[in-house]
Amino acid sequence: MEPSTIAIHDLRSSDKNAIQQAAQLLLDEFRTLAPDAWETWDDALEDVQESLQPGRISRVAIAHGQEVIGWIGGVPTYSHAWELHPLVVKSSYQRQGVGRQLVADLETQVSDRGGLTLYVGSDDEAGLTSLAHQDLYPDPLEHLAAIQNRQGHPYTFYQKVGFVLVGVIPDANGWGKPDIWLAKRVKKSEPQEAPS
Repeated sequence: MEPSTIAIHDLRSSDKNAIQQAAQLLLDEFRTLAPDAWETWDDALEDVQESLQPGRISRVAIAHGQEVIGWIGGVPTYSHAWELHPLVVKSSYQRQGVGRQLVADLETQVSDRGGLTLYVGSDDEAGLTSLAHQDLYPDPLEHLAAIQNRQGHPYTFYQKVGFVLVGVIPDANGWGKPDIWLAKRVKKSEPQEAPS
């Protein structure tokens, strides 16, 4: 699909069809990566509806005029940092630049709201990296520095779009199921003068 045929815009509470399509994307596309993330239709629908709360960002990629092929959200969590949650692209449109376009769009949205940093947690519940199925203590950062992508974990996608590894939470989703954290500066802050 040509990037020019994709439109990215706000997901609105009045667009029930797009909301349902975004929820279905969560269920379909995360089934293998994070099977416990959204176990039911109601769980997925609730996450989409939460993304529509005031102050949050919820954007969809639309193809063919009405088909939701991707969805990205942003949550303000610190004074100048936003969490990317979630990012999902329909499997038949993956590796075609849709995810890259959604991330770039979210970066602009966050920057326009005064954000400096965008960060994302990327769970490894399915044993896709060298961090899974092992005890990362006593030095989780040593393990993180030597991370290997064994079976298509999304952390390498985030690296390709400019994110860097910033941490890992061992056992975040159960023993041997870490959460891998990445971040990216989306806007340069002007240096502040030191007080005299």
